Amino acid sequence: MARNDTFSINGREYPITDHTYDVVVVGAGGSGLRATMGAAESGLKTANITKVFPTRSHTVAAQGGIAASLGNNTPDHWSWHMYDTVKGSDWLGDQDAIEYLVREAPQAVYELEHAGVPFSRNDDGTIYQRPFGGHMQNMGEGPPVQRTCAAADRTGHAMLHALYQQSLKYDADFFIEYFALDLIMKTGANGEKECVGVIAMCLDDGTIHRFRSKAVVLATGGYGRCYFTATSAHTCTGDGGGMVLRAGLPLQDMEFVQFHPTGIYGAGVLITEGARGEGGYLTNSEGERFMERYAPSAKDLASRDVVSRSMALEMREGRGVGPEKDHIYLHLDHIDPTVLGQRLPGITESGKIFAGVDLTREPLPVTPTVHYNMGGIPCNYHGEVMAGDKSDPEKIVPGLFAVGEAACVSVHGANRLGSNSLIDLVVFGRATGHRLKELIKPGTSHDELPADSAELSLSRLDHFRYADGDTPTAALRADMQKTMTRHAAVFRDSKLMAEGVENLAAINARMADIKVHDRSLIWNSDLIETLELDNLMAQANVTMVSAENRKESRGAHAHEDFPDRNDAEWMKHTIAWFDGWGGGAQGSGKGAVEIDYRPVHEYTLTDDVKYIEPKKRVY
Repeated sequence: MARNDTFSINGREYPITDHTYDVVVVGAGGSGLRATMGAAESGLKTANITKVFPTRSHTVAAQGGIAASLGNNTPDHWSWHMYDTVKGSDWLGDQDAIEYLVREAPQAVYELEHAGVPFSRNDDGTIYQRPFGGHMQNMGEGPPVQRTCAAADRTGHAMLHALYQQSLKYDADFFIEYFALDLIMKTGANGEKECVGVIAMCLDDGTIHRFRSKAVVLATGGYGRCYFTATSAHTCTGDGGGMVLRAGLPLQDMEFVQFHPTGIYGAGVLITEGARGEGGYLTNSEGERFMERYAPSAKDLASRDVVSRSMALEMREGRGVGPEKDHIYLHLDHIDPTVLGQRLPGITESGKIFAGVDLTREPLPVTPTVHYNMGGIPCNYHGEVMAGDKSDPEKIVPGLFAVGEAACVSVHGANRLGSNSLIDLVVFGRATGHRLKELIKPGTSHDELPADSAELSLSRLDHFRYADGDTPTAALRADMQKTMTRHAAVFRDSKLMAEGVENLAAINARMADIKVHDRSLIWNSDLIETLELDNLMAQANVTMVSAENRKESRGAHAHEDFPDRNDAEWMKHTIAWFDGWGGGAQGSGKGAVEIDYRPVHEYTLTDDVKYIEPKKRVY
């Protein structure tokens, strides 16, 4: 590394420390670590930038398990897993990418096993697999399949520790507690954008670091903190999506936000679907197991959007529990306490801590809670980011990759099946590592960076560092989160979403009046939370406009004025650009959100399986 540049703005100087790598990965969750491992293993000089210590990344919170058709506990086949994933996606998933995911899944799980993930075991020593919502045998005909490989109810925790240990074996450099500010983009010889690096700030000492690289991999997770109550950690602020939008590139399918049926009422803490996989069930205020009415065959193990909507309907019709009739009971009190202790120890503890409930004796109060973003940075199954070019929708952005929840491959389409997230992380993290090995020759020289490489990121940093308006960051964030929670929830209608678009645009305009109290650069949480809010605000606006624009119901997007799926008009991916930065002060002055579309891939990767034709989605 070398300090060889200083950026001046408004009389203030920002010295820059330069680094040169073949690959820079931003984010150290499951997908980021797997991509880091893959690149470093291939002999590429690799750096990983992460704003939290790797084992504190949000993958650590994943509980229930990782889906793969191993067939250890029931018969299974990868084509069954593919059918369930396509059906779960409500036919918005790209079937070539889904085939890649499910075919690679067993090998990816065995790799994790060999890396030291302490999976729960069957009596014969094989990996224990539990049932999960929407996963069935025999191409959706049933009965439920046990496909979700589990390490008790701490699968993400076990995976993340194993992946970090493995990544330390290879010669990757970790820049821990560094906050990525912006991508370094340049215009290539053919006039197209390409990514040549990233600018980051060290939280510890406030120094600015410029990473020049052949490829940048964004593995920054979802943006669940757009909402008031979410199962996401407070670090889930969609930083990669914000950086992509600022680079003038689009995001895809942002209207599809998954609500997990069982967040602890009042706390939002996740209770894994594995609780229902082990025999848990939901009841309303009349003690009725109501899921039997909504999903007669799958019952409590229907897909997440179906269960969440069923719960919301019960509450809306006055059959919720509690004084406000605003939650539902999850029963595990009929399950043998020994089984709870072995297979669900974490949630037994969470029930005590966050709800004061002894799960062996009484039901747990739960309510649908924002959990996962199906939308994200558009990319193919190699992890290569797509530019949203109107003449060529599949055109890639050289040097830019995305993996994990930050990405939209799209294998989850309009609704992700439970336990397909962890397999998405490792399969596509690994695929990206393979692609980087094909594209980059270790140690080759780098082109000169553009003269303005630091201008966008440091101008923005300085703008917010000295922002002296009247609105505190926390107040603006709360207004955004409450608006999202009210106007883009489990059920949506035209009037509600149109109001949401207007309200969010007005809240975004107030970014120009934001107040940051702390002017320092060292451990300045006020400044970092403002930069994170800037990322969240853009994605909140894109989500709301995309939702208002989609005139149908599909997967997690339940539009009450258009209750049916409309394949003739809406079997297409939404792609959306944002240009309302800093309340419009830093944008071009055009409309803040622009929308276009990309076709869904209605073809498979190989001839081993046929395209799965759309049909009515029932459980």
